[in-house]
Amino acid sequence: MSVISIQRIKKGENSLLTTLFMAAVQSTVPSTPEWTPAVGLTMVVCNLVAFVIGRFAIQKKGMGPDLPFSKPTFLDKFGLPELLATGSFGHILGAGVILGLTSAGAL
Repeated sequence: MSVISIQRIKKGENSLLTTLFMAAVQSTVPSTPEWTPAVGLTMVVCNLVAFVIGRFAIQKKGMGPDLPFSKPTFLDKFGLPELLATGSFGHILGAGVILGLTSAGAL
Protein backbone atom coordinates (compact mmCIF):
# COMPACT_ATOMS: atom_id res chain seq x y z
CA MET A 1 0.00 0.00 0.00
CA SER A 2 1.16 3.45 -0.75
CA VAL A 3 1.21 6.33 1.69
CA ILE A 4 -1.77 7.91 -0.07
CA SER A 5 -3.84 4.71 0.34
CA ILE A 6 -2.99 4.49 4.03
CA GLN A 7 -3.93 8.14 4.53
CA ARG A 8 -7.27 7.54 2.79
CA ILE A 9 -7.99 4.53 5.02
CA LYS A 10 -7.16 6.59 8.11
CA LYS A 11 -9.51 9.37 6.96
CA GLY A 12 -12.32 6.87 6.34
CA GLU A 13 -12.51 7.49 2.61
CA ASN A 14 -12.13 3.81 1.80
CA SER A 15 -15.49 2.68 3.15
CA LEU A 16 -15.58 -0.51 1.06
CA LEU A 17 -12.45 -1.85 2.76
CA THR A 18 -13.82 -0.89 6.17
CA THR A 19 -17.15 -2.55 5.42
CA LEU A 20 -15.48 -5.76 4.23
CA PHE A 21 -13.23 -5.83 7.30
CA MET A 22 -16.16 -5.34 9.67
CA ALA A 23 -18.16 -8.04 7.89
CA ALA A 24 -15.26 -10.49 8.21
CA VAL A 25 -14.71 -9.72 11.88
CA GLN A 26 -18.39 -9.70 12.77
CA SER A 27 -18.97 -13.13 11.26
CA THR A 28 -16.28 -14.70 13.48
CA VAL A 29 -17.25 -13.13 16.81
CA PRO A 30 -19.81 -15.21 18.72
CA SER A 31 -22.90 -13.53 20.04
CA THR A 32 -22.68 -12.82 23.73
CA PRO A 33 -25.74 -12.80 25.96
CA GLU A 34 -26.93 -9.91 28.06
CA TRP A 35 -26.45 -10.39 31.78
CA THR A 36 -29.39 -12.17 33.41
CA PRO A 37 -29.71 -14.05 36.68
CA ALA A 38 -29.33 -17.28 34.69
CA VAL A 39 -25.96 -16.11 33.36
CA GLY A 40 -24.86 -15.14 36.87
CA LEU A 41 -26.01 -18.45 38.31
CA THR A 42 -24.13 -20.32 35.57
CA MET A 43 -20.94 -18.44 36.45
CA VAL A 44 -21.39 -19.14 40.18
CA VAL A 45 -21.95 -22.85 39.55
CA CYS A 46 -18.86 -23.03 37.30
CA ASN A 47 -16.76 -21.32 39.98
CA LEU A 48 -18.01 -23.76 42.63
CA VAL A 49 -17.18 -26.70 40.36
CA ALA A 50 -13.70 -25.26 39.77
CA PHE A 51 -13.27 -24.77 43.53
CA VAL A 52 -14.12 -28.43 44.18
CA ILE A 53 -11.84 -29.60 41.37
CA GLY A 54 -9.01 -27.41 42.64
CA ARG A 55 -9.51 -28.54 46.23
CA PHE A 56 -8.75 -32.12 45.26
CA ALA A 57 -6.43 -31.61 42.27
CA ILE A 58 -3.88 -29.11 43.62
CA GLN A 59 -0.91 -31.19 44.76
CA LYS A 60 1.20 -28.72 46.76
CA LYS A 61 -1.29 -26.91 48.96
CA GLY A 62 -0.45 -24.15 51.40
CA MET A 63 2.80 -23.04 49.76
CA GLY A 64 1.86 -19.35 49.63
CA PRO A 65 0.24 -16.82 51.94
CA ASP A 66 -2.82 -17.84 53.90
CA LEU A 67 -6.25 -16.29 53.49
CA PRO A 68 -6.89 -13.35 55.84
CA PHE A 69 -10.03 -14.86 57.36
CA SER A 70 -10.89 -17.98 59.29
CA LYS A 71 -11.66 -21.14 57.32
CA PRO A 72 -13.39 -24.43 58.02
CA THR A 73 -11.11 -27.34 58.86
CA PHE A 74 -11.55 -29.07 55.48
CA LEU A 75 -9.84 -26.03 53.90
CA ASP A 76 -6.83 -26.30 56.20
CA LYS A 77 -4.11 -25.67 53.61
CA PHE A 78 -6.19 -23.68 51.11
CA GLY A 79 -4.48 -20.30 50.77
CA LEU A 80 -4.49 -17.27 48.53
CA PRO A 81 -2.74 -18.92 45.54
CA GLU A 82 -5.25 -21.77 45.55
CA LEU A 83 -8.16 -19.33 45.75
CA LEU A 84 -6.82 -17.24 42.86
CA ALA A 85 -6.12 -20.34 40.77
CA THR A 86 -9.55 -21.88 41.27
CA GLY A 87 -11.28 -18.52 40.74
CA SER A 88 -9.40 -17.96 37.48
CA PHE A 89 -10.17 -21.47 36.29
CA GLY A 90 -13.81 -21.03 37.28
CA HIS A 91 -14.15 -17.84 35.25
CA ILE A 92 -12.53 -19.41 32.18
CA LEU A 93 -14.81 -22.43 32.56
CA GLY A 94 -17.83 -20.19 33.13
CA ALA A 95 -17.15 -18.04 30.06
CA GLY A 96 -16.91 -21.17 27.91
CA VAL A 97 -20.08 -22.68 29.35
CA ILE A 98 -22.02 -19.42 28.95
CA LEU A 99 -20.90 -18.97 25.33
CA GLY A 100 -21.63 -22.63 24.58
CA LEU A 101 -25.08 -22.54 26.13
CA THR A 102 -25.85 -19.27 24.36
CA SER A 103 -24.86 -20.63 20.95
CA ALA A 104 -26.94 -23.76 21.64
CA GLY A 105 -29.91 -21.57 22.52
CA ALA A 106 -30.21 -22.91 26.06
CA LEU A 107 -29.30 -19.69 27.84
